[in-house]
Amino acid sequence: MSGLGSFGPVVFVVSAKELRTFDGFTRSSASRWAKHDVLGSRPLTQYIGQGLDTISFTMRFDAAYGLNPRKEMDVLRNMEREAKAYALTIGGKGFGTGFWIITGLDQAWEKVDSAGNVIAATATVSLEEYVK
Repeated sequence: MSGLGSFGPVVFVVSAKELRTFDGFTRSSASRWAKHDVLGSRPLTQYIGQGLDTISFTMRFDAAYGLNPRKEMDVLRNMEREAKAYALTIGGKGFGTGFWIITGLDQAWEKVDSAGNVIAATATVSLEEYVK
């Protein structure tokens, strides 16, 4: 098993028996700025502070790699619906303030067998930094 990382209860694994990892990892940061109108002049710009970072990535679940895609996606969906913040770590290092919420979750069922079992699927996960 690798020490790749985790997002809450979802452990990223790369082993001979299992493959649960991510692809297309992107992180965005932005500052917050306010514009104040001034009569007869250009607006004044004021730095308010740091914004919340966002992260997105795609996870592929495939029965050929020791996973049940439907169960894997159910875990992510339940995490999103619980509206809880979870730690995100990769390579033993946390990101941002340490906690993240799922703000979006898209599922794509790519292969389904004749019995309705999901054989392969992808989930695109969108996270936002959580600050108490």
